[in-house]
Amino acid sequence: MVYGSHGFLRRSRNTLKGKPRDRGKISIRRYFQEFEVGEIAGISIDVQYRNIPYPKFNGKLGKITKQQGRAYYININDNGRKKNVLVSPEHLQKINKG
Repeated sequence: MVYGSHGFLRRSRNTLKGKPRDRGKISIRRYFQEFEVGEIAGISIDVQYRNIPYPKFNGKLGKITKQQGRAYYININDNGRKKNVLVSPEHLQKINKG
């Protein structure tokens, strides 16, 4: 009997496939976007870029707590547990409150 993989990208084929219109060129605007500490952002994995966050966090919202190099730490709620996830800006989307 062959056992299934338990690797990093396990059960993420449809999540990481992306939409057909979004495939192709990389958006420079999304690559160079900047955030402020305390701003709310959503994690949206873009498969065109490498160093993706763990696929479980795709679609989660959180508050940016600090910056490390180009990447940002986002404080999210994961089933009642507070977690800090390090995410590069190409996998983040700004959330407008208002």
